[in-house]
Amino acid sequence: MRVIQTALRATPATEKANRPALTPELLAATGARYSRSNEGLEAILAKIDPKDLDKSVDSIFRMIDYGHQSIADMAPVAMFIDGVSIWLAYYIWTLCPTAGGQESSTRYIKLSLDGLVPPTDLGLPEADRAEWSSGMAECFQTYQRTLEFWEAVAVENPALTGIPKSLLEDPSDKAQKKVARMRRNFSFDRARYFLPSAVATNVMLIMSARAWVILCQHLLSHPLHEARLLGAAIRAELELCVPRMVKHACVKESVTAELKQDFDLLQSLAGAIASSYLDDSASAFDHPPVPAIQVMVPPGITGRELGQDLAFHDNRYAGTGPHLRRTAVRFGWEAVAFAEVRDLNRHRTGTKYCPLAPVGFYCATDQLPAQSKAGTEVLKAVAEVGRRASAKALSLLRRGDPAYVYWMVLGTQVPFEHVTTANMFIYEAELRTGVGAHYRYAKHLRDVLALWYKSYPETKGLILEGSAEPE
Repeated sequence: MRVIQTALRATPATEKANRPALTPELLAATGARYSRSNEGLEAILAKIDPKDLDKSVDSIFRMIDYGHQSIADMAPVAMFIDGVSIWLAYYIWTLCPTAGGQESSTRYIKLSLDGLVPPTDLGLPEADRAEWSSGMAECFQTYQRTLEFWEAVAVENPALTGIPKSLLEDPSDKAQKKVARMRRNFSFDRARYFLPSAVATNVMLIMSARAWVILCQHLLSHPLHEARLLGAAIRAELELCVPRMVKHACVKESVTAELKQDFDLLQSLAGAIASSYLDDSASAFDHPPVPAIQVMVPPGITGRELGQDLAFHDNRYAGTGPHLRRTAVRFGWEAVAFAEVRDLNRHRTGTKYCPLAPVGFYCATDQLPAQSKAGTEVLKAVAEVGRRASAKALSLLRRGDPAYVYWMVLGTQVPFEHVTTANMFIYEAELRTGVGAHYRYAKHLRDVLALWYKSYPETKGLILEGSAEPE
């Protein structure tokens, strides 16, 4: 694990134009003075003693202690985080949905066993490490075997990949490179369900100092060792750019209590799960997604008005009318693979609820041609590996072990729910069914859209639902 704070610096054009360059804390302190001055930026900067910058910052930042935490929202900080588990990266995004950033993608990168985060960093009990290591090795062997299987399927059944025929038949080097990339993505998308949640990934985030401090508070207060390691590493990097905020980046009793309450509720939920899809005797491991949606429109508004709100909605980033923006939507599924949860979780608006209590295991058996009996038998045989990993995670959760998350694989299914507004629901549906969308979350969103259309048929054709064609 490694965290690197990366500073922003003035561009040559900025320097040529003689624009000011400020440290993150000085930038925040300068912005904070706008509440006490209407003279403009130059007047504020003129009062800063270039030989004593600390004085200008300290006089403002001490107010954070008295509840003016929004001051720290004006101090931007960028960090690159390498070598954390996929689970921890997911957890970071649950806490920082509005952050700018990226994460290494399982759709474009082939992963291997040597990419596992060491069990010592994960804080796994020594008594469990041998079993865990053996299980993770088996998951990676299955990932490799399944990847090779889907690569062969892509060649033998080109229609399944969705790659345009004109591109497949184009002999040019450029076209064939594109075909190879699309086939590779097709295979990665379907093999990734055997990847462990404990495999390492890299994350880049840029957000305010306040957001970094809140993240640190949750990480340092977390029961998992890996989370606390990352919290300490981020705290050390904050010392470089916003040292006055570091004292706030600490363990918080309220956060510890909140996390314990959440885990206790999760453990209770796990105890109530009828785990027929994960039982040793199960013949089918894939829990049906079962979509659901609840819509609360403003009084007196019908589907007609909602349809009119989309009259000028010509792309997914375009605006909508006021009725959709006022309409509350709660939607979700009984079972979503953790692979898709990671993407659905990244949407910025609203509140996501995803209790990581395993309810099944998905590994793309539905993606095979109906006549492929041999292929179906191959996937059914390897699916047992994912079922065992998911069942083990559920068993450990029921016993109260928070490290159960490191036994999960990306095919482990959990419930997922999102509460937002209708305009943002429509944006998400358009994004997750559009060009390059992963086939599985495209299905999830289409299923929910079908329920939406039953209530509001006037919007069908106006919502820009895509076909998830490859890019």
